[in-house]
Amino acid sequence: MTDRELYELAAAAREHAYAPYSRFFVGAALLTDAGEVFSGCNIENAAFGPSVCAERTAIFKAVSTGQRRFSAIAIAGGPEGAGKLEFCPPCGVCRQVMAEFCSPENFRVILGNSGGETVAYRLKELLPLGFGAGDLGQKSKHADGQAGS
Repeated sequence: MTDRELYELAAAAREHAYAPYSRFFVGAALLTDAGEVFSGCNIENAAFGPSVCAERTAIFKAVSTGQRRFSAIAIAGGPEGAGKLEFCPPCGVCRQVMAEFCSPENFRVILGNSGGETVAYRLKELLPLGFGAGDLGQKSKHADGQAGS
C-alpha cells in the first residue's frame, strides 16, 4: 500500500469524527505488518478528558483484536468541512501511545494534504527522547523485537 493510499483511508475515516467542541476533525489509518488497516477518528466529550484522538482510536482498535505489529499510520486532519487539508502531526499523547506499541526506528508516521503531497517521519524523529518500558527497568517488545526505551 502506498503512503497516499493509506492517507486517503485516513481522510475517509475523518468523515466519522465527532468533534462538536473543537470542530477539528481527524482521521487515522493504521497499517499492520500483515497489511491489515485499522481506521480511527477523534471522538470528543464535553468533559474534554474522556476525548480520544483518531490515532489512539485506531491503535486501540487494533490492539483490542490482538494485533501488535504495526508498520505505519497516516493522519488526516483539519477544521470541520475543510475542503483543503494540511499536514496534521500527532499530539504528544498519541506519540507516547505509538511508542508503547511501535518500533521507534521502523514505524512511520505519514502526513498528507489535499494537494496530493505526503511526508513520512520515523517515530523516533517525532519522539526523540521518548519514555518507555526501558525507563522503568522493563523490556518492551516492539514490532522489530528490540527493547524500547
